[in-house]
Amino acid sequence: MKRVNTEKAPAAIGPYSQAVEHNGVLYVSGQIPINPENGELLNGIEEETHQVMKNLKAILENKNLGFDEVIKTTIFLKDMADFAVVNEIYGSYFTEGNYPARETVQVAKLPKDVSVEISLIAALK
Repeated sequence: MKRVNTEKAPAAIGPYSQAVEHNGVLYVSGQIPINPENGELLNGIEEETHQVMKNLKAILENKNLGFDEVIKTTIFLKDMADFAVVNEIYGSYFTEGNYPARETVQVAKLPKDVSVEISLIAALK
């Protein structure tokens, strides 16, 4: 296994790696809407979702990957009422028709009380 880390995404806020590479697969830990440049949390579901996707993109790009290599994602929402907004923003980061497998779940609480967290699994080139 190889640990993956980039300064272009937020540092882990606990005992975990941003991502782990193993047997041709990249497992990316859940990302929350922390701006990696200043460590601040973004507010509002639209801004939060875009920042989460940017953080995921930075980790993928660190391994010369893009969203087309994503196999599966998991979206965690504090409020399922935000599903339509998150779904639209999330979908805009993928090539039409090239979507990964996914589940979306509502949870009672997320780290730092954010509204959205997304993790993913991608195929290495």
